[in-house]
Amino acid sequence: MRNFDLSPLYRATVGFDRVADLMDRALTSDVAQPTYPPYNIEKIDENAYRISIAVAGFGSDELGVEMKDGGLIVTGRKSEDDTRSYLHRGIATRAFERRFALADHVKVTGASHENGMLHIDLVREVPEALKPRRIEIAGSAPSKQVETVEA
Repeated sequence: MRNFDLSPLYRATVGFDRVADLMDRALTSDVAQPTYPPYNIEKIDENAYRISIAVAGFGSDELGVEMKDGGLIVTGRKSEDDTRSYLHRGIATRAFERRFALADHVKVTGASHENGMLHIDLVREVPEALKPRRIEIAGSAPSKQVETVEA
């Protein structure tokens, strides 16, 4: 894989360092990405999203959802008081931490846990100042005609 140098981006822009850091992390292939637990990211509407994470074996009280530093952190910690004896244990209930980078103005609106799935609803709320707006073009005032007097 090619290595891209993003330093010119840092020199020529102001305020885009989050984007440059995100691109730098995405292009770095030496860090293995965790695959547990599996998840889906769904676009519900123009400004609405849903993250669904398969958390079979976890109760609602063993899961945590937190927004921190422009990101979403989902954690799962199984209680240690399991005294059952398994002949085969195929359902993974190991502790996990899954991080998602959120774009500016994306907020979590709610989370629900049903049928072994954790659903996290997100919405992008663009402030009024950043929304496109139409600028009214005023017509020019009628010009005054200059009368010339011939001598």
